[in-house]
Amino acid sequence: MRPGMFVRKGSLLELQSILFGYRVASEIYGPAAVMDFEPQGPFAAWLWPRLGMSYGSSLGWAVEITKAAEATDRPAVELFFALLDEFKTEYAPGAR
Repeated sequence: MRPGMFVRKGSLLELQSILFGYRVASEIYGPAAVMDFEPQGPFAAWLWPRLGMSYGSSLGWAVEITKAAEATDRPAVELFFALLDEFKTEYAPGAR
């Protein structure tokens, strides 16, 4: 509800770092987390065509969503959560 509490200045790079850190910690201290947000993971694979890209970006989903948000004068975090809602609906309806 208030991503600014956890993500400095609404930076998706910060969010991506948090998610990566969570995945690493879960591999070390507990059952490995299934992460849809890996650089070549399901979210990225779904995202590229959604953003009009014919192949994946080496910059990663955080940078590409930020660029798309800047092009539409929309906050990047707001666009990320809108895309995440679409992803959850289309990728695995009823499973999340």
